[in-house]
Amino acid sequence: MMHKLFKPNLTPKEIIQMGSFGGTYFHPTDRNIDIDVNEFPPEWFMGLPTEFYYSKKYIRKVNYFKTKCGQSQEEWEKMGWINPIDPRGWFQWYCRYYMGRRCEDDDRQINRWLNFTGPNGRWRNYIYTQIHKNGGDISDESYSLGARQSLIHWGYKVNENDYKTWKNK
Repeated sequence: MMHKLFKPNLTPKEIIQMGSFGGTYFHPTDRNIDIDVNEFPPEWFMGLPTEFYYSKKYIRKVNYFKTKCGQSQEEWEKMGWINPIDPRGWFQWYCRYYMGRRCEDDDRQINRWLNFTGPNGRWRNYIYTQIHKNGGDISDESYSLGARQSLIHWGYKVNENDYKTWKNK
């Protein structure tokens, strides 16, 4: 069963608190696609300035790695990544899944996560390859910032245990 393989190492709260999506994720899009932040536990946003999650303009410095990454809502839609049940995409789905909702889109979204950052995911493998090429120091976060930030958006933070597992494959 695919759900047993779905193991993000960041919760939605941690993703928000660390700094993600340039602070724009919960702000209505130009086409008025909106997420009501009140749907989610207030502690997810506690102590954060509003621009960390409700900014109209993308703010790079809000992101954990202070870099811009990701694609626009329009690009997500063109790629067919949006299901109307979660019109703001994967992270909206993940927040709701984390809170206990199960729906017909779970398998598709979990498969997307696995392809992106699961144990054999292309971006997880990419970042560990980069770490290996740069001497294997997990604490050196001076390169591949866009990839690292994208992984955070997908609920994954690079860690020593996963790096060792990757290296020993």
